[in-house]
Amino acid sequence: MAEEKNVAPAEKQPKPKKEKQKGKVKNAWRGFKSEIKKVVWPSWKQVLKGSAVVLAVVSVCAVAVGALDFAFQEGITAIVKLFS
Repeated sequence: MAEEKNVAPAEKQPKPKKEKQKGKVKNAWRGFKSEIKKVVWPSWKQVLKGSAVVLAVVSVCAVAVGALDFAFQEGITAIVKLFS
C-alpha cells in the first residue's frame, strides 16, 4: 500500500479587500474628454463625398440584385413551362 502523508492543509489567506476608488466617474469623464480631443473629425466636404460614394455603391448593388432576381425569376418560369 502507498504511504499516506500527513500534510496539513494550507491555510487560506484572507483576500485583501478592494478599496473603492474615489471619483471613478470623474476620472472616466476626464479620460473621455481627453480622447475626444484626439479625434480628427472629417470636413463637411469629405462627409458629402463619402455619402455620395455610399449612395452610388448602394444604387449599383440594388440594380445588380434586381437584375439577378429578374433573370432567375424568368429562368425558373421558363424551366417550369418547359416541363409542364
